[in-house]
Parts: sequence; structure tokens; C-alpha cells
Amino acid sequence: MDFNGSGGGNELHNNQFYQSEENKPLLGEMSAPTAPEGNNNNKLGAGSCKRTLLNCSSGMRYKLLQEGDIQVCVVKHPRTFLSKILTSKFLRRWEPHHLTLTESSLASATPTGYMESALSYSTIEDLQLLAWDNAPKYCVQLSFPGGTVLLQASNSYLRDQWFHSLQWKKKIYKYRKVLNNPSRWDVVLKEIRALVDMALTSPLQDESIHQAPLHIISTLLAENTKLSSQDHENIIVAIAPLLENNHPPPDLCEFFCKHCRQRPRSMVVIEVFTPVVQRILKHNMDFGKCPRLRLFTQEYILALNELNAGMEVVKKFVHSMHGPTGQCPHPRVLPNLVAVCLAAIYSCYEEFINSRDNSPSLKEIRNGCQQQNDRKPPMPLRLLRPEPPAPPPAVGPLLPLTAAHPGGPPPEPQPPPALAPLSNGNHAPAAAAQAPVPQAPPSDAQPAGPPPAGPAPLPVQSPASPAPSVVNSSEILVELERSNNSANARQKAAGRGGGAGGRGGGGDSVPSLIDCLLVSPALSTLSIQLPAQADRVLGCFALILKMLSDYDDWRPALASLLQPIPFPKEALAHAKFTKELKYVIQRFAEDPRQEVHSCLLSVRSGKDGWFQLYSPGGVACDDDGELFASMVHILMGSCYKTKKFLLSLAENKLGPCMLLALRGNQTMVEILCLMLEYNIMENKDTQLQIISTLESTQTGLRMYEQLCDRQRELKELQRKGGPTRLTLPSKSTDADLARLLSSGSFGNLENLSLAFTNVTSACAEQLIKLPSLKQLNLWSTQFGDSGLRLLSEHLACLQVLNLCETPVTDAGLLALSSMKSLCSLNMNSTKLTVDTYEDLKAKLPNLKEVDVRYTEAW
Repeated sequence: MDFNGSGGGNELHNNQFYQSEENKPLLGEMSAPTAPEGNNNNKLGAGSCKRTLLNCSSGMRYKLLQEGDIQVCVVKHPRTFLSKILTSKFLRRWEPHHLTLTESSLASATPTGYMESALSYSTIEDLQLLAWDNAPKYCVQLSFPGGTVLLQASNSYLRDQWFHSLQWKKKIYKYRKVLNNPSRWDVVLKEIRALVDMALTSPLQDESIHQAPLHIISTLLAENTKLSSQDHENIIVAIAPLLENNHPPPDLCEFFCKHCRQRPRSMVVIEVFTPVVQRILKHNMDFGKCPRLRLFTQEYILALNELNAGMEVVKKFVHSMHGPTGQCPHPRVLPNLVAVCLAAIYSCYEEFINSRDNSPSLKEIRNGCQQQNDRKPPMPLRLLRPEPPAPPPAVGPLLPLTAAHPGGPPPEPQPPPALAPLSNGNHAPAAAAQAPVPQAPPSDAQPAGPPPAGPAPLPVQSPASPAPSVVNSSEILVELERSNNSANARQKAAGRGGGAGGRGGGGDSVPSLIDCLLVSPALSTLSIQLPAQADRVLGCFALILKMLSDYDDWRPALASLLQPIPFPKEALAHAKFTKELKYVIQRFAEDPRQEVHSCLLSVRSGKDGWFQLYSPGGVACDDDGELFASMVHILMGSCYKTKKFLLSLAENKLGPCMLLALRGNQTMVEILCLMLEYNIMENKDTQLQIISTLESTQTGLRMYEQLCDRQRELKELQRKGGPTRLTLPSKSTDADLARLLSSGSFGNLENLSLAFTNVTSACAEQLIKLPSLKQLNLWSTQFGDSGLRLLSEHLACLQVLNLCETPVTDAGLLALSSMKSLCSLNMNSTKLTVDTYEDLKAKLPNLKEVDVRYTEAW
């Protein structure tokens, strides 16, 4: 049916009853038409109808309808007596339709009958709620030129829902048309305020009720870029009530970002944007779905930093997000703040990161490839030399080693004098700063083509160093990790991994983070210089990370978020950034909670962590090892007092440990004593060197003498003789066990029962001294995870272990997988899980008797 036709007036649609759409205010109240005095022809055909406008502001709330099933009847305006009879209520026909409320019209899923054509919102002149006298039918009346559409619902609530939804669709359609073609901006501002009021007072509850006006306004702002700053602020203030409970759409975020950059000192930033950003940080679940929200938050924080108070305002903002109590009530604030900081810091080095297109791949770095095929032209990087060295007499270009030294092997590059070599000779010294960049193009002495079978020649710089301020990326050389053939063979055969300093081995493995940051010694004086704006951004968000680390309740989650190092290699090669971040790492190292300081280590074997970066020889170390000593001290005080940790230190950090011990650091003295006590160092010369280092200081000499006394007692304890079976009385303590074992020889002790005693994990220090121990009963004791980890490293011959009713968990039980001699294991009434049980069964081939009753794995 055509809804655009016109027809004569009658009692149903009398022009005296309705005000024309053009003369109504856009947000005028829809009131029931009042018939002129003396006109009582309120009839629809032959039947009477009472037209009423029900009060819909009674507090009822409705969901915005997008589609639904409803009965439809269309009444055309009668022109003749016959048409009046045909349109009477006795001959009226109702049709069931599934109607859809689109953005511009009301359409049926089955375009037949009354709804053959869609009813445009622009043709609807009025909406009314009707209540029939003679039947309980709930109707909505839509008046259009030439007739009326009646929508009949099954109940009053559904009728009101259709009424408000149609009213909303009609008004939002008209606002969209009006604001898409603005003529006068003073009128536009009034219309925006009216639109906001309509959205705030609507009885509909739906996300689109507030989002639709925001999208209309964002489109208006995007298409009119010549607005003045004052117009911008007026519009922002007008839409502020809508932003209190809604995230701004992406286009509006761009507009807000532009305003923050252009007018950071505007009061709109403080008064309007602050609650918006606070809501984003409290409720946003994923910046990946809407990255412009993150960008807006970033620009807002930078605008705060531009105020007179600067970082003090930022500090107050971060404190307001945390709250005055010791526990932040909003769990999403910290992850969102960290995400904003990481993205902002990444953007500071984006120019350097983009240069990776010109760089060799990590595998090419490892294999020493020099091919320049399909390389893009080098991008200029702002890598500046602090001070150009004085030119010596000889001046020459960059030459390959094969050309500079024909007929002989190339000399190994010498480490820079400012850095001490690492204790492990397989690692080259780390420089202060480097971004990954391509190799130098082949010279005339080395024609292009496949590389030779041997190691690719490294270009070397002549003694004369040029002094340009900007260095092209093609001039930066990546220092390849080179070592002798025997070291490479050992690395390929056994690999290096685990603990605090392990890195995966193998000739084709991807180099670790520190390996990728190593640079040629000839260029080790290069430093990264950021543009002024990027430098301010870096300082602002690095300070925010420092502030986040000061909150005790946030520190565990922050450490976990930063454990897999999330920063690009270019940032870690920047001395200013690593110096700022050092405060955060220091806070982690000072925290006694294991879930915090354990994040200093790498997340898995083969990956570098903060422990490696800030240890002597690491790319971020700028002190004499004070932070390294703090990290080792806190790790040693936790559950990392194990052979694995000591082995990693002995392999990679023995030199720094001895140097700090020589300077009187008590933690390092303890480390060296433990290396001797656990027989970590097999080389006699290294053992003598450690002993000499210990005897060089009073603290070291005293602790070494105590170690010698313990060793003599240990020899007496392990001397053959004594009982083979021993049972301690109930309620015995750790001190009782230590006193008993110090009273004689127990070298033959094979069976020890501590059942129903009060011993704890501390007694593991005594148990590991029993070399012949094969059966250990810890039933109903307080022996925990840390003790199990220590036993698993020292009692490899243990065959029977009873842990029934002990507080051990998966964290300690997993360590038993290294005890291959275990034949019987009782984990009755422990916190064993199914996954750990399956893992133990797979890794303990000799395990025959297992008791897992009253556990999750039962």
C-alpha cells in the first residue's frame, strides 16, 4: 500500500486535531489531540473510540525494539459514503506482519497486503496510543497523509514498547537529517542539546540510545573541520552528559585527541574528559577492539602533563584511579594503564622499529649472512655519536676482513675498554645502545652472490671514525656472537638453558634478546636521541610506570605484566629509558613476595628477563652491580636457593659475583660459599680462585671458616656407621632433628621416619646431608613445597617417600619428576591435581606404588 498518497480529512484524521510536523518543535511533547468544542465526532467508522495518551513517564523502562510480530491494519481516509461503510470497524481486516524498524522506515519481512511498501519515518505525521472501548485491544496509531496505520499488540507493555521505539526511531531519523546538513551553527548547537536531552530522558534502555546521538555528532564534527575551538568546546560540553556512562565512538575519540593536542590547557580537558577517561580505565576490557580509546587516554594524559603543575597533575590522576584505600577496587585500571604506557613508549621508537624492514632477520644475524638481495634503501636513523673520536693518521673506508687481511684469519674484535668482558666467553660485550639495522652492502673486494662456506666476513671500520651527526641504518653493524669451534660444538650438543641466565643453544636457534642488542665494538659509542616530543612522551609514561610500582597491591600484577619483556629492543638499547625503568625493577627486587620478585627471571628457558638485562654485562646495567646484588639477595631468600639457580650464576655471572664479593657484598659471599658447599664448580682452579676471593675480606673469611666447620661436621655425619633405621618421637621439631644428626655418624641411615612430628621444610637442609637415605616418611608433618624442591636436587637415590597429609601443592610435587629412583610415592590427602599426577606418572618410570586417595586425582 502506498503510504505517501493524500486524501481528504475525516473524523479519524482531521487537520484540526493535528499540528503539522513542520510547525512542531523537534522535541515537542507528543500530546493527545483535543477536538474543538462542539465536535464530538470521535468515531472510527460506526464504532466509537476513545483516544488517550497514556502517561509513559511512570518509571517504566523498555528495551528498544528492532523487530517484532504485530497485527497491522491500515485505514484510508474515506471520500465517499461507500468508502465510509467499507472502512467501518465491522469490515476492518487485520494482518499479521513481522515488522522491522530500520534507520529510515518501518518495513515488513513479508511485503504484502497493507505493508507492501515500507512506511518511511518522514511520512509519519503523528504517533498516538489508543485504548479501545469495546475490546481489550492495545493499539498504536501512526498517522500519514491519506490514512492511518494501526498496530495492535497483545498487551499494554508491548504496545508502549512499540510506541516508544517508533517515536525514538522517528526522532533520531529527523535529527540525523537536520544535523547532516547544518545551516546555522547557533541552531545546530541548540539541536545538539535537545538531542542529548531526548536521549537522557527516554524511557528506553539500550546501548544505542546514547550511542546513536554520539555517532550523529561525531559525523557532524568529522564533516565540518573548519569549526572554531570555541565551537568545539561548546559541542563537547553539550554532549558531556552522554559520556558519563558511555565510551565515545572511534570518530569522536579522534576529535577528542585532536582537541587534547591543540588545546591541552583547556578546562574542557579537566572538567569533561577526566570522567570519560576514568570510565574507560575502569571498564574497558580490551583496547585491541577499540584502539582509539587507548589513543584518547594517551593524549589525555599527555595534555595533563602540559599543565603548569606537569607531572604532579598526572600523579594525582593516577592516585585518583587507585583510590585512597590500600586496595584498588577496580581490577581493570592497572592493565589498562599499563597498556596505555606500553603503546606510548612503543610509539616513541616507532621510527627505529620501522627500519626493521631493512634489517637482516634474526636467523641471518645468527648465521652471519651478508646478502643484500631485495633490501630496501636504508632509512636514516637518529643515532648520534656523543663525541667523535680523534682521527688517527691512517684514514680508510670500511673494508671486509678478508680484504684487509688477505691470506690469514681475521682478528677477533676487541671489546670496548669501558665494559668488562663477561665471565662466559661465548658472549660478546654489550654496548649501550643499538637498534636492529641491516648489514653493510658488499664492497668491490667481495662480489655479490652466495656467501662462502665459512663464516661470512665482518666489515670493520678503519681507525678513523667519521663524525657525521646522522648515521644511516646501513652503517650500523650487528655484532655476531662468535666463539671458538669447541664452544660452538658444546653449545649445539648440550645447549644452555634454565635458571636465571640460561639461553637456548643450537646453531639455528633464534638469538636471545641480549644477543640482538650487541653491536660492533667500533660503533659502541652510538646513542639513541629521540625527538623532543617523543622524549617528553617517554619521560611521562616511564614516570607513570614508576608510580604504578609504588602501590603494593598493584605490584604483583605489574610484575606479571612486565615479566615477558614487552618493550622493543630499541627501547632497551636506549640508556635513558633503561635508567628510568631501573626504579621499577628495583621495586620488584625489594618486594618480599615471591609472586613479585620471581618475575625478575625469564618467563621460560631461552628467554632473557630483567635479571639478565640489569646484571653486570647486560645491556641495561649502568652501575657496579648494586641492582644485581639486590636481585640475587631477594631470589636467594626465596625458594631459588637451588642448584639450578647456582649453576646458572656460575655459568654466566661468576665474574660479577666474585667482583662484588671482593668488594664485601655479603650476598655474593654467601653465593660463593654455597657454590663450594654444593660442589657447583668442578674445576679445581676455579675453586681455588673462589676461596682466594673469600679470604680477601673479613666477612668472606668468616663465612668460609664456617663452611669448613660444616664440611667437617658433614664428613663426620656421612662417615660409615650408625643405624640404618631411625624414627623420631612425635612432636619433634627441626631443632631436635638437627641436634640428633649432629651427635654422631649416620652414613648408613637408609630409613628415616618423621611421621607425626612438627618438622617443616627447614629440616630439608639436614636431610640432604644423608647420602644413603632411601626411605623417608613425612606423614602428617608441616613439610612443604620449598623442602620438596631441595630434596629433589640432592636426594637422587630416594626410593620411598610418604607425603600423606602434608601441605604440599603442585608447585612442589612437580619437582619430584627429577627423582628417577622413586618406586613408592604416597600423596594421600594432599592438594595434588590431575595434571600433576599425569605428569609425574610420565616422568617417573620406576614408580610402581602410588597413593592418591582423597585428592583431586583420586
